[in-house]
Amino acid sequence: DLMYEEEVLRNPFSLKMWWRYLRALKALPGSYKLWHAYLAELLDVVRNLPVVHPEFEALNNTFERALVTMHKMPRIWAMCLQALTEQHFVSRSHRALDRALCELPVTQHGGIWELYLRFVRQEGVPIETSFRVYRRYLMYDSDHIEDFIEFLSNSRLRKESAERLASVLNDDQFYPIKGKSKHNLWLELCDLLTKQR
Repeated sequence: DLMYEEEVLRNPFSLKMWWRYLRALKALPGSYKLWHAYLAELLDVVRNLPVVHPEFEALNNTFERALVTMHKMPRIWAMCLQALTEQHFVSRSHRALDRALCELPVTQHGGIWELYLRFVRQEGVPIETSFRVYRRYLMYDSDHIEDFIEFLSNSRLRKESAERLASVLNDDQFYPIKGKSKHNLWLELCDLLTKQR
């Protein structure tokens, strides 16, 4: 493996070396190290290319092939999801993020949710999609309700934001994790209510 990697690094335009790499992957499709190294090389190749370049589609297809056997590997998913979101494929990224959550055990969802939330904050992602994703995320980790309320406020969904904020302020078990006092949250609620009119 190391010999192929060094040779590919020395001569990245040698088709012969890439074919050997591909042959190794065909012989050992369950090798995490091979897939990870190969995908990292491909990511380096496309790093400075425009997203409309055909190499990106080849990269996406390679990720799909890798996920056939590497679907339980969170690092491979993270590489794939990062690449898709950087290409600004909204629907494709959304489906891939959902697939990752379905394929991986719940104990490994933390990293995927981090990528998912970064994705829904991007420009071009519909507010309705972001809203649904945040609601799902709260089922996973309800401690981050403040992030959801902030998203609602920024998205001009003030009524929903005020309702959520009022419900957490009425909850005796709620403890703000963003460093705001309950007094500040009450002032925020008053501000939201006055802006609605």
